[in-house]
Amino acid sequence: MLSFNNLSRREALTGEIATIFSERLAQKITPGLRFAIFDAEGIVHEEGLGSAGAAGSPPGPRARFRIASCTKSFTAAAVLLLRDRGLLSLDSSVTQFVPALVPTLPAGRPEAPTVRMLLSMAGGFPTDDPWADRQESLSNEAFHAVLRAGIRFSSAPGTRFEYSNLGYALLGQVIEAVSGQTYQEFVTDNLLKPLGLQETGFDPAAVAPEALATGFRKVGDDWLPLPFTGPGAFSAIGGAVTTIGDLVRWARWLSAAFAPENTDDSPLCASSRREMQRIQCPIACEPTEEQRLKGYGFGLMVEHNPRFGPIVSHSGGYPGFSSHMRWNPQTGLGVVAFENATYSGAWVPTAAALELLLGAAFAKAAPAGEPPAAVRDLSAGLSRLVLEGWDNSIADAIFLENVAMDRPYSERAKALAELCEKAGAPVSDAMKILPADEGAANGGFGRFRLQIPCAHGEIKVRVLCGPTEPMKIQSLEFELSN
Repeated sequence: MLSFNNLSRREALTGEIATIFSERLAQKITPGLRFAIFDAEGIVHEEGLGSAGAAGSPPGPRARFRIASCTKSFTAAAVLLLRDRGLLSLDSSVTQFVPALVPTLPAGRPEAPTVRMLLSMAGGFPTDDPWADRQESLSNEAFHAVLRAGIRFSSAPGTRFEYSNLGYALLGQVIEAVSGQTYQEFVTDNLLKPLGLQETGFDPAAVAPEALATGFRKVGDDWLPLPFTGPGAFSAIGGAVTTIGDLVRWARWLSAAFAPENTDDSPLCASSRREMQRIQCPIACEPTEEQRLKGYGFGLMVEHNPRFGPIVSHSGGYPGFSSHMRWNPQTGLGVVAFENATYSGAWVPTAAALELLLGAAFAKAAPAGEPPAAVRDLSAGLSRLVLEGWDNSIADAIFLENVAMDRPYSERAKALAELCEKAGAPVSDAMKILPADEGAANGGFGRFRLQIPCAHGEIKVRVLCGPTEPMKIQSLEFELSN
């Protein structure tokens, strides 16, 4: 994890990020907003801009905003918590818990989606923004009547990604059926309270009016205030109301699952939180997109950026509000933002802000850590083979048995001797050992590169270690670069 204080140009960075958000007001995209930059230790900078209506102008740190679909991460965590307690299986059909749903696809032999499919947005339902955003206060009885009247499937369950609020409303019903509590009660008792998220809830009416940000819809050049809806059967899709500080705590808790020093003494264990942040259903990348891979985890979006590695996020859009939370698990750096305008797209400035942060972080990336003792020993043996000539006893000490079987030592010795003759005299004291398995345990040295400068170039050895202890080499390649 990387501390924001370790970055250079910190004041300039925060100024540039503030400018990105202030432009939202200048462009009249939203009447007000609040954003926060955070690292693994907490919020390092936050600001409120514009007007949040009743919550003040500009919105303060305790202003409550509706976060819409960012709520889905709470829903997913609650389902995994029940799974981890042995109370449900992710591969159970949702109809086991909500029999009112009648599947219709594939034709002839329709199948109901599983809990896992719903969590990963592969339930087979059509995208339902903005219809579902108007269903929050629906009672369970009314929701089940909608289900019995018929739900349209757009694809066979489990066959493709399609964003579905309905699927997460069904997960809310699963949580209630298994736990015996309302969705709101279960999330509050098992996640919000244990994590100290005291300013997060599901009923806007329970928030002091002076603390509640007003949501707006733009009409011409004016902003029309919108009423709040209360909790109901669709709260699981987007009903949470919270502060910037609480949502940052939530994001940090999720991101901390990747920290080496993480402990599992919180409501949901680190492995389950990592499961939420792993692609469960892939999404095809557009030709213009930069990321290599993207998909939906459980209640979270995941994309793999070629420069910065994995980035985890979720957006929220609701009548009157837009929100976005976004972080890089590798560094622990992240940004959260709220806007009080209908579907205003808070993800746009938030993504730009995090890209600035990560650009600064990776430009001043920390040098590779010290290799483990076992890797230093293996590298010393390889160095002796290069500097002193091939020795079968050294090879036996550092290689696994497959190395000689894959290519006899005699062939390897001859090839290495020819390469060393071309390279010229080595400069042994300048040898470098570099990790080659970014994001893996032990600093990524399970794969490593050995670089030995010589008179006529540099000998590079690409090394892959095997899975057994003690660590030994299972494959290696020598090359000479000028």
